[in-house]
Amino acid sequence: MARQPDLSADGDIDRDVCKLVHHFAQRLDIHVRRVAEQLGLTATQVVAIRELSEPITARELANRMSCEPSNATFVLDRLEQQSLIERRPHPTDRRAKQIVLTPAGRRCRTTVLKHLGTESPLTSLTATQQETLRDLLKKLVAEP
Repeated sequence: MARQPDLSADGDIDRDVCKLVHHFAQRLDIHVRRVAEQLGLTATQVVAIRELSEPITARELANRMSCEPSNATFVLDRLEQQSLIERRPHPTDRRAKQIVLTPAGRRCRTTVLKHLGTESPLTSLTATQQETLRDLLKKLVAEP
């Protein structure tokens, strides 16, 4: 059973929300790492593959992964060595490359998504509750 965070005795909502969000993020990270271990990938490779739903640039992927472009490039180099992605010329920007999953990469993504959806910390919520949580979080992180 997961350890529950200690909430403030004085009912400080900001502190409680910060603790709960942090604890939830830790649980998600543990889940991603567990899936990565099961599939023989790194956690960052799992996140990259999850985010490659369509052809995008390395910069776009870095943004989705919340990391520096150089970190995304390192992950992409490893995925390319494993024949899971390929870099193709961008159709409208000749300075950029698009990252595209190979057939093996698409199969890997299907497996990654299946494993991420199994025993996820989110599965304790109904689909409606998951959508509500997503919408609330989007509102909280939106630019002012």
